[in-house]
Amino acid sequence: MRVYRGGSGGGGEALELAVAHALVRRVAAGEVGEALRIYRPSAPVVVFGRRDTRLPGFGAAVEAARSAGFESLVRAVGGRPVAYTPDALVIDHVNYEQLAPDGMETRFKEFGTLYADVLRDVGIDARVGAVPGEYCPGAHSVNARGVVKLVGTGQRIVRNGWLFSALVVVGGDEVLRPLLTEVYRHLDLPFDAASVGSVSTEVPGLTAEAVERRVLAAYAAQSDLEPADLDTATLELASSLAADHRAEVTSADGEYSRS
Repeated sequence: MRVYRGGSGGGGEALELAVAHALVRRVAAGEVGEALRIYRPSAPVVVFGRRDTRLPGFGAAVEAARSAGFESLVRAVGGRPVAYTPDALVIDHVNYEQLAPDGMETRFKEFGTLYADVLRDVGIDARVGAVPGEYCPGAHSVNARGVVKLVGTGQRIVRNGWLFSALVVVGGDEVLRPLLTEVYRHLDLPFDAASVGSVSTEVPGLTAEAVERRVLAAYAAQSDLEPADLDTATLELASSLAADHRAEVTSADGEYSRS
C-alpha cells in the first residue's frame, strides 16, 4: 500500500480535501492502487457536510467560523460539521472494491477498533462509540473514557471504490468548543461542548508526530507500506475538484453556498 505523508504543497485546505476526492476516483478507475494519506492541516477549518449547506442557518454558521479565523469547507464524506486546527491529523485510506457499499459497516468497525487501539497504546482509555452531544455524531467515533470525542470517521463510496477518512484531534479543544457551539447553534443541531476532547488533553505532551508514528505502525502491522509522493495526475484532478469543497459568499446580502 502506498503511503503519502504531508500536505499537497501549499494549495490550501480545500485542495487537501480534494486530494482525497481525487484519489478515490482514481483508485476506483484502476489508475492507482490502494493508498493511505496522512497529513496535518496548515490552517484551522470548519468542514461541513453536504446537507448542512441546505440548512437555513448555514450562512450564519460560515460567518461565525470566519469571525473565529476558521475557513469553511464542504467535504465529500458524510456527516455533520467538524472543526480542527493544525494540531490535528487527517488520515485518508482509499481502495478498489467492486461491492464497496457492502463493506461499509465492517470498515467502520475495523477502523474504529484500529484507532482505539492506537490511542490505548499511548495510555488513553479509548473506546469506540458516540458520546452524548458530540459533534458529527457516529456510532464508531473513538472517545476517551466514554466522555469526550477524540477521533471522528467517515466514508465516501463510489463505483468500485471507497474512501475512509479519520480525523484525530490532537489539540486545540479549548478553541474548538466555543466555535462548534456557535456553528451548531446557527444550524439548530444538538451539541454539547463538553463532548469535545483532544489527545494531548488526555496525555499532556503527546504530539501529532507521535500519534502519526503509532498510526503508521498499526497499518504496517497489516500491510506492507511503500512511501510515495502524490503524482501529477492526482494533483491536477484535485485542483479541478477543489472549488467543490469551498463555501463562499454568493450574494451581496451574505448568503452562502458551495462554489
